[in-house]
Amino acid sequence: MNKQTVGLNVGLAIRAGKLDAFETIARAMAEASEKEPGTLAYDFYLSVDGTKCRLVERYVDANAVLAHFKGPAVQQFVPKLLESSSISSFEVYGDPGPEVTKMVAAFKAEIFLPRHGVSR
Repeated sequence: MNKQTVGLNVGLAIRAGKLDAFETIARAMAEASEKEPGTLAYDFYLSVDGTKCRLVERYVDANAVLAHFKGPAVQQFVPKLLESSSISSFEVYGDPGPEVTKMVAAFKAEIFLPRHGVSR
């Protein structure tokens, strides 16, 4: 990642018997996020046993992350997603800006600022 891009890795624990509901909301979130300018990646990865998920997100910059957090994927669908799952981990890679930093603090997100690397 370059110094402007921002990545998020959100761990989710899926509640027993709620996989179908989770999948429905995850699809809606992905569709909404695909329409947001500045979204580079928004991918759900499900464990083989269907009890855990990782949401891997990547944005062009902090402004795109803020737009995402203020958009329907977060405002409408995250509360519904949390009816069928809970957040088990939340990591941010890059500087998401002050407003998003405050928002993710509620989820005990850990922020990692860029130092060294190669990005293409």
